[in-house]
Amino acid sequence: MAEFVEREIKLRFETTGTARETVEAIGAAKHRPRQLQDDRLLDWTDRRLYRNRCTLRIRDQEGLALLTFKGPPQVGSMKIRKELETTVGDGKLLFLIFDQLGLRVWFRYQKYREEYEYKNVVIAIDETPIGTFIELEGDEQGITETADVMGFTPADYVVESYYGLFTAECRARKLSITDMIFDQVPRLR
Repeated sequence: MAEFVEREIKLRFETTGTARETVEAIGAAKHRPRQLQDDRLLDWTDRRLYRNRCTLRIRDQEGLALLTFKGPPQVGSMKIRKELETTVGDGKLLFLIFDQLGLRVWFRYQKYREEYEYKNVVIAIDETPIGTFIELEGDEQGITETADVMGFTPADYVVESYYGLFTAECRARKLSITDMIFDQVPRLR
């Protein structure tokens, strides 16, 4: 189990190729190869976690399941929140346990992610049904310096969740809000 304060921003890119070229141009080292992440957010029917701006997520990734709780984000130019995360031996069994406790999946989203490291900052290239993003995670100074070296300023920072970005995109295009998964959502960007 890991508990820490997560600090992150997203940066929007036109293409995955451009994102990868930008990351490689600064000399970031490849940390994890590209793989599908299938995430499900859970809550009780009264949506108490969502109302309190907290997240409970189960992530399936290459035969590994991760359970993550994220506390409410703090106000700032970056998304800052408490995070608790642990690996789970059997993700399907965990869903059954949570179902017995009254927790239900209310949003599912997928992305292809590959990770790099640069000066203690994790750089994730995320290919999603709504476009390509780079996510920077680390300490505030490292994130700011990495974004700067990549040619971005705080005005470019995206601190919204993928759920928030997806719902905004669906509303703008007058599409119904469903799950953000590749085989059901046309690429919106």
